[in-house]
Amino acid sequence: MTAGLGFAWQSEELPPLIDRELFFGDPEISNSELSPNGEFISFIKPYKDVRNIWVKGLDEPFDAARPITADERPVPGYFWSRDSRYILYVQDKGGNENFHVYAVDPTAEPEAETGVPPARDLTPIEGVRAYIYAVPKPTPDEIIIGLNDRDPAYHDVYRLSISTGERELLIENTDKLASFIFDLKGNPRLAIRQMEDAGMEVLRIDEDTLTQVYSVNFEETVSPIRFHKDGERVYMITNKGEDVDLTRLTLFNPQTAELELVESDPEGEVDFGGAEFSNKTDELIATIYRGDRVRIYPKTEQAEKDLQILRAELPEGNLNVQSSTRDMRLHLVSVSRDVDPGSVYLYNRETGDVELLYRSRPKLKSEHLASMKPIRYKTRDGVEIPAYFTLPKGVEPRNLPTIINPHGGPWGRDYWGYDSYAQFLANRGYAVLQPNFRGSAGFGKEFLNAGNEEWGTGLMQHDISDGVQHLIDEGIADPDRIGIFGGSYGGYATLAGVAFTPELYAAGVSYVGPSNLITLLKSIPPYWGPIKKMFHKRVGDPEDPQDRKRLMEQSPLFSADQIQVPLLVIQGANDPRVKKAESEQIVIALRERGQDVEYLLAQDEGHGFRDRENRLAVAAALEKFFAKQLGGRYQEEMSEEIAQTVAELTVDVNTVTLPDTTLAAYAETAPLPKPASVALQPMTAQYTANVEARGQEITMDVSRKVEAAELDGNPVWKIMSSSKSPMGAGADTFYIDKKTLMPIQRSATQGAAVIKMTYSSDAIKGKMQMGSREMPIEVDLTAPVFGDGAALEAAIASLPLKEGYETTFRTFDLVSRKVRPMSLKVTGSETVEVKVGTFETFKVELQPLDGEPGGSTMFIDKKAPHCVVRGITKLPPMAGGGTVTSELNSFGLTTAK
Repeated sequence: MTAGLGFAWQSEELPPLIDRELFFGDPEISNSELSPNGEFISFIKPYKDVRNIWVKGLDEPFDAARPITADERPVPGYFWSRDSRYILYVQDKGGNENFHVYAVDPTAEPEAETGVPPARDLTPIEGVRAYIYAVPKPTPDEIIIGLNDRDPAYHDVYRLSISTGERELLIENTDKLASFIFDLKGNPRLAIRQMEDAGMEVLRIDEDTLTQVYSVNFEETVSPIRFHKDGERVYMITNKGEDVDLTRLTLFNPQTAELELVESDPEGEVDFGGAEFSNKTDELIATIYRGDRVRIYPKTEQAEKDLQILRAELPEGNLNVQSSTRDMRLHLVSVSRDVDPGSVYLYNRETGDVELLYRSRPKLKSEHLASMKPIRYKTRDGVEIPAYFTLPKGVEPRNLPTIINPHGGPWGRDYWGYDSYAQFLANRGYAVLQPNFRGSAGFGKEFLNAGNEEWGTGLMQHDISDGVQHLIDEGIADPDRIGIFGGSYGGYATLAGVAFTPELYAAGVSYVGPSNLITLLKSIPPYWGPIKKMFHKRVGDPEDPQDRKRLMEQSPLFSADQIQVPLLVIQGANDPRVKKAESEQIVIALRERGQDVEYLLAQDEGHGFRDRENRLAVAAALEKFFAKQLGGRYQEEMSEEIAQTVAELTVDVNTVTLPDTTLAAYAETAPLPKPASVALQPMTAQYTANVEARGQEITMDVSRKVEAAELDGNPVWKIMSSSKSPMGAGADTFYIDKKTLMPIQRSATQGAAVIKMTYSSDAIKGKMQMGSREMPIEVDLTAPVFGDGAALEAAIASLPLKEGYETTFRTFDLVSRKVRPMSLKVTGSETVEVKVGTFETFKVELQPLDGEPGGSTMFIDKKAPHCVVRGITKLPPMAGGGTVTSELNSFGLTTAK
């Protein structure tokens, strides 16, 4: 049995069902900070039902605390000014991640309307994202910020007065710099910039001059983190060099380029994890590594003494010094572990006292939670994958419903410790696997770079699939009751799992997950511009033909017809990273294929949900969905408030549409719509067509015949069309795939012109011959197309049409030699009378999405064989403009071969 995958069990009974509120409701108290002068403790807890900032005196009880913010959206983060006069916090709108910086005086009188002191927006510019680069000690009224108001892709650097809001421009970022590093006095000293090959360079700033002093290729890492107290050297994390795999902490001199190794992992296991510095002396006091569990290495005698005292008082769990006074006398220390979401203690270095201040979720009992164990498993190519496994407490680890929970990023990783989703799902009876697949950060550059271009159909997803197979082979996972659930990249991995390995999963939940890598890469936030080349190297360049083809193959959207299991999709409407369209296009694709798909959309959220009611609504929908599909248990009751939120978030998938601009991009690569289960039938039909163009009118007689045939031994439909008019006779024959109705081969004659074409999923090839003149036809396709003419009419008539039905498709227009994305919508029903009789029809509108003229209206018989009874087509200017109107004269079914 794989190391670490051994579990003790004592009973066949799960612990009590824990209220989801205890997992996903607001913690009672969290995010505490000491004021630098040690007089106050600030923290976040709900005020008017929203997580806001509170302050109390150091020796006051928490009941005496007073709120100092009253935001309607939970405050995501804050800090104290160096002089303890102000608290500064950041806030966005509805999850758009355009963060503003606010300042509030915690000692100011509260306003009557809000009950809190007034907060000032220090960066009051709409549509701009503020970065905080530095909080210098010598100038406590100033912070160094970046604003992308001049150029959305690049941040200019400002010195900002907290008390007045005035700002001074320090650097106008016209050199496409990605980030900046300041010394301890607040002077800009270094900048980071991406190079043409996607590597990174460190630049020394000398007034108006930039000088490269260090560089790495795109597979390596460099990250200056803090200047040394000598003002000359900078602490820098890097793994540059062919003989270096794990990142390590170094000291680098930007003037001399001298590099000194400070430390790498003493156990040779993981990347450098973090450094702690003294607020008083600015010296390095501890280093941190995150292997299977967190390891702390003190670097001073005082730090070693502190760690011994804290470990004696707090022997279990992950220790974290989350705040210290400027004199380093007082510290807030958090401790948490897999079965404890965390407590915070006040440590007095002078007295050695360790005092419990609060537990973040005191009602969540550790004895009812499940152990998280680090494990390893082997992949199909023999690589060992680190993972965390949480087994539901109290049951035998045999044939359990199991949920695979891949992390986001993907250049992040999972850690040992309390995980709300792992504990929630284990309490509901599921085994939970969290794999650190290749491409995860923290395990060295070889492991990280093994994931380059390996999304979806490559190693990254294989590692997840191999984790599933490992649990099946161990007898722990019931192969018929395995689900997959993740957010961001984990949402993508969910979609990839159910699309590319549908045999492994019984259900999936994608939370803000991209479905189309091409549209994802084309819609990244503008302020990611400085690192865009990195995405092209690690994921792919949608403008490169070879990359584009691979990206399509790795995009679950284009394999939506392989998804056979129920899917729950969750999205924030304002997500700037994974746009709403990423979720909605997969919802539409599955809806059109008649697959089981549910959709939750929060109008006031972005890339992840911060609002309490939304979090609880997601948890309620998640556990109910998995209980239905995998057989776990779930909490049936919910408050009226949460029930209402679930109802508000739930979207009728039949109403999901894409805006025109998004629809056009979607249509360029989206899967072609799936025909109805009973599509074409052998038949014949006669039409009269009237062409009106350039003041002239021409009448044509058109014959159609559809028959079953074989092409290269494969069953196909053969669609033959012939026409007679004063301009001459023509004939056109298409062979189309019997299942997908996509074209395979075409031959046509019109007067002296002879056309022969073959179609594949990625190209159209052929030739047009007029007498002795031969013109090649060679078109590269980014996605498959329908045929045109009679083949297109046959495909449209074979779709599962009904009132309100909408879809998109592509067709190749021979006249313009272009692939044209089109929208299709059934706008209603009409009774149409023609020569052969009266028909009840669907009115189908086709509109081009490329901005060019054209479009058509088809009236299609509701009864089989679903003939086009009447058609009205607008001709493009290249074809003479005008319109073509055709009407059915006769039709009949023929005997299938």
